[in-house]
Amino acid sequence: MGDLGEWVQVDPDGARPLFDQLRTQIIGGVRDGRLPPGTRLPTVRDLAHQLNMAVNTVARAYRELEAAGLLETRGRFGSFVARIDPADAAMATAAHQFAAAAKALGVCKDDALRYVETAFT
Repeated sequence: MGDLGEWVQVDPDGARPLFDQLRTQIIGGVRDGRLPPGTRLPTVRDLAHQLNMAVNTVARAYRELEAAGLLETRGRFGSFVARIDPADAAMATAAHQFAAAAKALGVCKDDALRYVETAFT
């Protein structure tokens, strides 16, 4: 089972709501491999206890992650990291469209990447 309590850190005094801090850290764990596909997550109650958070706060983070396609809830069997990260397909499609547009406009790879860098600032 993914023991999130060992590495998730939430700041009750932070600028972002606790559910969002938890949500983004779970996403980070999925993307960096700490939570591989198929990993069973702690129950909402267990994780709330581990992190000293309200049950509703953890439940909201799980619901949002499920809505985004990162978690799958299998009834009483629990919540699991989805087999496929939905960002992979979405980002690959966007990258191909961007590259096709750049090529059609005669923009070289280095210049195209500068547009991406600028978009992130």
